[in-house]
Amino acid sequence: MDATTTPPAAPAVSTSELFTAFLKVGLSGFGGVLPFARRMLVEQRKWLTELEFNEVLSLSQFLPGPNIVNVTVIVGRRFQGVAGAVAATLGLMLMPMVIVLALAAVYAQFAQIAAVKSATHAVSAAAAGLIIAVGFRMARPLRRTPWQVGIAVVAFAAIGVARLPLLWVLAALAPLAVGVAWWTRR
Repeated sequence: MDATTTPPAAPAVSTSELFTAFLKVGLSGFGGVLPFARRMLVEQRKWLTELEFNEVLSLSQFLPGPNIVNVTVIVGRRFQGVAGAVAATLGLMLMPMVIVLALAAVYAQFAQIAAVKSATHAVSAAAAGLIIAVGFRMARPLRRTPWQVGIAVVAFAAIGVARLPLLWVLAALAPLAVGVAWWTRR
């Protein structure tokens, strides 16, 4: 490998940096922090490139559990091994857990009030908007490879429009995507 093809060195990230960064992500919101994690990892701290983030997220979607927790574990392990995975995950989960427990106690007292019901609907709409925005940002690096856009469109149509089960769509499209990727990189 010469100097023009050598990938940039991964940044040095300590366990305390992982904990603090993911603590801030966890405080940014709960139930929809993927946009905040992406911004922190790719745009602010530049710990991952856009493509690396997409690859980590893709792997996270195949693993059991919440995608953001899987991303956190993978990123933490990448930089500091098991200790980094634990630090990043604790950072992500600590404050949301405390906040949710406090909100649950308050909500139990005021759930029947119309303003409270309206507020929960508004938060749901905001979270959906954030997910859509991240989807568009994640699609940006794919525009250079039309076959990836095609597979994404087919997956969206199958799951979002035709309401086919996610597992069956992934079982059909994953081998196709792997095969096309292998074919195009030969």
